[in-house]
Order: sequence, then structure tokens, then C-alpha cells
Amino acid sequence: MIINCVAYEDGRRLAEIAKEEIGDYLKRPNCFVWVALKEPTPEELTEMQEEFGLHQLAIEDAEHGHQRPKVEEYGDSLFVAMHVPYMKGKDLEVGEVDAFVGKNYVLSVRHRFEPGFQAVRDRAESEPELLKAGSGFVLYALMDNVVDRYFPIVDTLEVQLEEIEEQIFNDESARDNVRALYAIKHRMRVMRHAVEPLIEVLHKLYGGRVPPPCVRVQEYFRDVNALLLRVSQQLDGLHEMVITAMQVNLSTINMASTEVTKRLAAYAALVAVPTLIAGIYGMNFKFMPELGLEWGYPMALGLMGGIDTFLWMLMVLAVISGFLAMGLRETAPAALRRRGQSFEAV
Repeated sequence: MIINCVAYEDGRRLAEIAKEEIGDYLKRPNCFVWVALKEPTPEELTEMQEEFGLHQLAIEDAEHGHQRPKVEEYGDSLFVAMHVPYMKGKDLEVGEVDAFVGKNYVLSVRHRFEPGFQAVRDRAESEPELLKAGSGFVLYALMDNVVDRYFPIVDTLEVQLEEIEEQIFNDESARDNVRALYAIKHRMRVMRHAVEPLIEVLHKLYGGRVPPPCVRVQEYFRDVNALLLRVSQQLDGLHEMVITAMQVNLSTINMASTEVTKRLAAYAALVAVPTLIAGIYGMNFKFMPELGLEWGYPMALGLMGGIDTFLWMLMVLAVISGFLAMGLRETAPAALRRRGQSFEAV
């Protein structure tokens, strides 16, 4: 599906043309054609291949999509593939834009995402001095727009992480937090698959032997590379935050498990003493101390209750001591500050 087919000359828009007229405008000096396709059919790509003389391997890449971000040269033309992540609800989806760039043409092919690049076209047409640079400036504008879409996604991931961090110390949502953190980690990996390969290959457009379409706009591609590095640094910081949040969340789960184990051990100690005494007096020996006494049974029950009461009091005192120690640790810094202020006053 052809979205736009426009001819430009000396930095200004000439007209929106039919695909049958592309060849005529390509022959004009200082003129280039910008065609935008969305989900094209193989027949449409074949027509564009014949009009622009595109390489068969590049056409196959654009037809199948799902390419790794890359920049490839075919003679005097370029083929650029870029991922375009976008948020769909809380999920991260990935589209793709492929660009064929020659001396006097730009063909952009869009797969699996909305919105398109009308804003890029409007921006290019509003800067005629830069548009005079031709197809190289259009490629820069497309890449710059794609990279600008990365920043809101990273910001969204940071907001999602902050929401999870607020719930980390809620015992009821510990397992849900782990799932959510792994989901964010997966989205970050998707973003890295879009950013890192592009950083690796972008230097071809501004360093060393620059392809002919990009000769007059090298510094602009250097700016795009700087933006990609910023996104990569943000992802690095976000990755560290996710790992830390996972460790803290798992620590809270382990602490909760430890508390449960402690309680079970305490209850086992309370049950162990009566079990021991009952077990001893349950042995079938004829000659045992206090076996024939009338008050032997009440004495055994009282001994069980007394020992359990003593153990229970020890546990309560240990808990109270722990709370008091925590209170002292919290109030000590304030007391030290007050003491320091009193010394300063003296």
C-alpha cells in the first residue's frame, strides 16, 4: 500500500506523483522522490525494485521483515533496517521500518506499527535548506524520529519499575512482583535488540568512507548516534535497578520464610516438653517414680504447663527486647544530634 509518493527539487516539494511518473522525475537534476509504503505486497515491492533499481537481497529483507537492525551498502545505495518498539497497554510490541536510499530517491517500508512518519515529512518540508541535502537528510530525519520514540518507552519502563518498588515490602504481592520484574526485564531486552545493533553499524554513515547519499549530512548521523548512546545508558541504569529490586524482593521472601520457620520452631519447642513427659509416663514399666501416687497425674500435667509457661515467657521477653533494641537504634541518632546541638550552644 502506497502512503505517499512525492517529488522534491532544491529543497522544496514539487508535487505528489503517481508511481508511473517516478521514472520521469528521477531523470531531472537536483530532484529526488520519496515513496512511503505500508505492509507492501510482493508485487508492489517488485514495481519499486524496477523503478529504483534496488538490489534483490534488500528487496527480500524488506518483504519478509523481522530483520536485525542494520545498515548495508549495495553499490551507491543503502538499505537500513530499524526496529520501532511501541507500548500497547502495558505490553511492548515491535514494528519495523526499512529504508532504501539512493542518490535521488528514498523508499521507506513500514511493517506492523502505527503511527507513520507524516511528522517526519512535515519537518523535512519545513526545513528547505536542509532538504536540499537530498535523500541523506530524509534518512537522517527518519532515523531521528525512530530514536526519539525510544525515550518515552524507557520512561514508561522506569514508571512501571517505580510502581513495583512501592509494593516490594508488601508480603502479599511478593510473587507477583517477581513476575512483573521479569516482564520489565524482557521489555528491556527487546529495547536492547533495537538499540545496540544500530549503534554498532551507525558509524558507517558518518565515519571513514561515508556512503554517497550521506556525504553532506554526516554530522546529523553523529547526533543520532549520541542519542542512541543516551538510550543505551538509560537502559544500563534501568537494568541495575531491576536487578537490585529483584534481589530485595527475593530477600523479603526469604525473610518471611525465616520468620515462619522461627515460629514453627518455637511452637515445636512448646509441644516437645509435654510430649517428652507424656512419653516417659507412657512407658509400660511396673516400677516407676510416682506411678502409684494419687497426685502423680496432676503433678505431670502441672509440670508440663509450668515448663511451657516458662518457655512462653522467655519467647515474649525475647520479642520485647528486640522491639526495644530497634527503638533504641532509631532514637539514638536523634539523641546524638540533640547532644551535638547542646554542645554547639555551649
